[in-house]
Amino acid sequence: MNTHINNDINTDKKADLNTTIFGKILRGEIPCQKIYEDDELFAFHDIHPIAEVHFLIIPKKFIPTLADVTADDSALLGKMLSLAPLLAKQQGLIDGFRTAINTGKLGGQDVYHLHIHVFGNRPGANALRAMGALTS
Repeated sequence: MNTHINNDINTDKKADLNTTIFGKILRGEIPCQKIYEDDELFAFHDIHPIAEVHFLIIPKKFIPTLADVTADDSALLGKMLSLAPLLAKQQGLIDGFRTAINTGKLGGQDVYHLHIHVFGNRPGANALRAMGALTS
């Protein structure tokens, strides 16, 4: 599901410099179509969308994967999840959307900076296929 290519994976949780493509986006080294930013989070459109609307929500704090979060990250994760429906509605996803967090190599994660995919189709378009249908 994750279509991002990352040739510079940095999984060093102590790294001062996030060398992933998302770190470069956060530093303004790579342009993006930003839809939201605050002190902790950044959201932008996916460059390889799998639906009519497809954006990502990332923390500014470098966390490589969901498996690397700690109890100290609970509020940040809650903020990420609560932002998803607000941005989805702003992007026209009023009849539903899907979220996904790919975690690790076998989970399909290509960019090792925690991110939530939010995607769906606007009213009048085809509905996303049910998850069970993805494996058939």
